[in-house]
Amino acid sequence: MDFNFSLIPNDIFREIAISEIIERNEKTVEYGLILTKEAASELVQTRTNELTNTGRVEFGGATIQNIIDAFYDSPYINQYNYAQTLHELIEIFYYYKNETLDIISDNNLIYYMKSYFNGSCQGSLELLKNRELDELARKVRFSDFHFSEPNDISEFYYEVDYDEWE
Repeated sequence: MDFNFSLIPNDIFREIAISEIIERNEKTVEYGLILTKEAASELVQTRTNELTNTGRVEFGGATIQNIIDAFYDSPYINQYNYAQTLHELIEIFYYYKNETLDIISDNNLIYYMKSYFNGSCQGSLELLKNRELDELARKVRFSDFHFSEPNDISEFYYEVDYDEWE
């Protein structure tokens, strides 16, 4: 059964999301990263699939844009792997939103994803998902884990203090 609670028709919502992703090209072009309309459309489809797969509902739909804003300056992303990396980051994001029981906000989860990706994972999405974020989710679920909430996207440039884990 397909439920649609949107006040905006899906086609219009999809086109808005695609255009917002394409607007990010103005920033990402400085790093040699460009998404085509087709690639942006595929990212929106990945988000839709992941929302369905994880049983989540999203209001606003800025997750893809926030992931792009956080990761476009990573030294481990280039034009060749850009779109595929974004697809995988979107999948990882929604999976770990569930795994952390929504205790961690969207921005904070993206902050940790970026910190680990550029830090201890050295650009490995496999390590990000199967080691660092898995450990984070375990700590959030099973301990009294405290963290500071990033105030805005500019805080994505700071590394996580690994001493806090001990």
